[in-house]
Amino acid sequence: MTRPTAAFFDLDKTIIAKSSTLAFSREFQAGGLISRRAMLRSAYAQLVFFTGGADHDQMDKMREFMSQLCAGWDVATVRDIVHETLSTIVEPLVYDEAVTLFEEHRAAGRDIVIVSASGSEVVEPIGELLGADRVVATRMEIADGRYTGNIDYYAYAEEKARAIEQLAASVGYDLSACYAYSDSITDVHMLEVVGHPFAVNPDKELRKVAATKGWPVLSFVRPVALRRRIPVPPARPTLAALAVGGAVAAGGVAWANRRKRSHDA
Repeated sequence: MTRPTAAFFDLDKTIIAKSSTLAFSREFQAGGLISRRAMLRSAYAQLVFFTGGADHDQMDKMREFMSQLCAGWDVATVRDIVHETLSTIVEPLVYDEAVTLFEEHRAAGRDIVIVSASGSEVVEPIGELLGADRVVATRMEIADGRYTGNIDYYAYAEEKARAIEQLAASVGYDLSACYAYSDSITDVHMLEVVGHPFAVNPDKELRKVAATKGWPVLSFVRPVALRRRIPVPPARPTLAALAVGGAVAAGGVAWANRRKRSHDA
C-alpha cells in the first residue's frame, strides 16, 4: 500500500504575510492588556527575533521582559481571547498562494501540517481556521492554570526537523514524497528532511541555500480575505489576543542557546 504523505508549512511569511505575533500589537494596547511603552518594547523584541538581528545578551534581556509580561496570565482566558479574535486579525493576512497550495495538496490526498515556533495558543487556532490536519508549535509552561513564563517545548530550527521525523514515524509519512515550505534559513533542517522542499519569500541566506541545492523558490505576494476562499466563522468583539507567541519568540532563542551550551559543556 502507498504510504501517506504530508505538506509541512512554516507559518510567518509563508502562510500569513507577517509575524503572527506582530499582527496583534495594536490590539494588545487597544485592549488595555499592556501599556504603550510595553507594547512598543514587545513589538521591538518580536521584530528583532523575526529578522534574526539580536545577539545572545539582547535575546536574554528580551526573554526576561517577555516572560515577566506573560507570567501569571490565566491560560483559559488567553485561549478564549485568541479564538475570538483570530478571524479578525489573521484572516486578511493569509496568502492566496498558500491557500491554493493547501487546496492542491488536499486534492492530492496529502495532510496539511503547520510547523511554527510561535506559541500553540496562537498556532493551533490558525491551523483550525485553515483546516490543517496537524500542528507543531511551541508550548509554554503552565502551572495551576497559569503561564509561568518558561518554555516547555520550543519548535525552532533543528527541533522542527526532529518533530517532522517523529511525526512521520508515528503516522507513517513517506518523507521522500512529502513537501515543505518556509521563508527562513532557520528552517533549512525542516526543508532538508523532505523530498520536495520549497523556499517561500526566502531570506537572503535561505535563497543562497536554495540556489545551491536547486530548491524551487516561490513568491507569495497576494494576501487575501480568507472568507473569499474558504468559510470563516464570524468573529466576536473582544479585547485582543495576548502576546503568547511574542513571549515564545523573545524567549525561545535564549532557551535554545542555553540548551546548546549545556550540550557543548
